Amino acid sequence: MKLKKIRIDKVALAFIAPAFLLYTIFIVLPTVSSIYYSFTSWDGLSPNIKFIGLANYKEIFTSVRFRNALRNTLVLTVFISVFENAIALALALLVDSVKWGEKIFRSTFYIPVLLSGIVSGFIWKIIYNYNFGILNTLLENIGREGWKQDWIGNPKLALIMVGIVLVWKGAGYYMVIYLASLQSVSTDIIEASVVDGAGPFQRFKSITLPLISSAFTINFTLSLINGLKVFDQISVMTDGGPGFSTETIVYLLYKSGFNEGRQGYGTAIGIVLLFLIIILNMVQQKFLKRKETQL
Repeated sequence: MKLKKIRIDKVALAFIAPAFLLYTIFIVLPTVSSIYYSFTSWDGLSPNIKFIGLANYKEIFTSVRFRNALRNTLVLTVFISVFENAIALALALLVDSVKWGEKIFRSTFYIPVLLSGIVSGFIWKIIYNYNFGILNTLLENIGREGWKQDWIGNPKLALIMVGIVLVWKGAGYYMVIYLASLQSVSTDIIEASVVDGAGPFQRFKSITLPLISSAFTINFTLSLINGLKVFDQISVMTDGGPGFSTETIVYLLYKSGFNEGRQGYGTAIGIVLLFLIIILNMVQQKFLKRKETQL
C-alpha cells in the first residue's frame, strides 16, 4: 500500500506564515519561557537566574496569602457569574419585549461595557467615597445616615463592592448574547404555545429557556474566565486592601512579580492560575453541556 504524498500549498503557507510567526513569538515562546522562569528565583532584572526547582510551587501551596487570594478570587468569580448573568438575562428580556426604543435601551445598557476597567474603577471609587460619594450622600438625603459606610474601606464589604462594579460593567455585554439568542427563537413556536394556553412563565420555562441554553454556556464560560483574572478595578479601587481582603490571584501575581521583585514566584502563580482556569472551565463546560441536553 502506497502512502499518499502530502501536498504543501505554498500560497496557503505564505499566508499562514506571518500569523504563525507572530503567534509563536508572542504566545508560544513567552508561555514556554514562563514555565522555565517559574522554577527560578529570578527578580526580573538580574542576568543571574538561579534554578530552584519546585520551591516556588511549594511556597504557593503552603502560603496563607495565596489561599486568601484564591478564596477572594473564587468568591468574586461566583458572585460575578451569578449576578452578571441574572441581570443580563433580565435586561435582554426587557429589551426584547419593548414595543419601541429597543435600540435606545440596548445602547444604554451597553455603555458601561465601553468603559475601560480603569475608568469604571475611578467612577465607582468616587461613588463609594465616604465623605462626598453619591451613595452616602443619597443615604443622607433620605434620612438614613446610619447606613453610611466606608464601602471599600471596610474589609467585610470591599470585595462585594468591587463585585458590584464588575457586574455593572459586564452585564451589558452578556445581555447582547442573550438578546441574540432570544431573537432567534421562532415566533411560530411561541404563538402555538399561546394558542395552547401556556402562560408567560410557562412559555419561558418550557420553550424559551431550552432554546437559549447555548447562550448560558457561552456567558457562564466568559464570566468564569473574566472573574478569575480580575485586575483593573482592584488596582484602582482598593490596591488589594484593606489588608488583603480584596487581593485576588492576578493581583497577588502582580504584587509579587513587580512590586516585590519576585518574578519567578509571580510566574509560578501565573502557571497555577492557568491550570486553575483550564480545570474550572472543563468542569463548568461538562456541567453546562449536560444541562443543555436535559433542557
